[in-house]
Amino acid sequence: MNSPVFEIRKIQKEDNPKVAEIIRTVMTEYECVGEGYSIEDPEVDCMFETYADARSHYLVLLKDGKIVGCGGVAKLEGGATDTCELKKMYFFSGARGAGMGTKMVSVLLEKAKELGYKKCYLETVARMKRANALYQKMGFEKLQGAEGNTGHCGCDSHYIREI
Repeated sequence: MNSPVFEIRKIQKEDNPKVAEIIRTVMTEYECVGEGYSIEDPEVDCMFETYADARSHYLVLLKDGKIVGCGGVAKLEGGATDTCELKKMYFFSGARGAGMGTKMVSVLLEKAKELGYKKCYLETVARMKRANALYQKMGFEKLQGAEGNTGHCGCDSHYIREI
C-alpha cells in the first residue's frame, strides 16, 4: 500500500466550502459549538477573502489531492502590532498523526516572520489534547489568560511564542 502524499499550499477561493466543512466538523467533534467559539465566526465561509490582506496568510493541507486540513496566521485583533495569531488550524481525523501539524505550524511561523511579526499567539481548548501537545512541542508557552480581543471566550488554553 502506498503512503499518502501530503501537500501544503495557499488557500484558493474555491477552497472556501471545504475549509468551512473542516472547521465545522472538527469544532463539532470537540464540542466547541456555540457562542464563544470560532465556529460562529462569520469568516468561516469566506476564509480566502478574510486572509487576502498583506499581513495574513492561510494554508490548506491536501492528502492525496483532497483538502483535509487548514490553518493560518493574521494580526491578533486587539493585540500588539508585532503579534499575530495562529488561527483556525484544524485537520480531519484521518490527517492527524502524520507529522503534518508540525509542518503546518512551522510553515506558518516562517511566513509570520516574513510578514514582520515577532510573536505568535493562539488559543484552543484543553480537550484538544493532541493540539495542545503539538503547540507545547513547538515552543509555545502557556499563558494565564487570553490576549487581544478574539471574541473566543469558549477557549480555555492560551499560548504565545517568540518567532
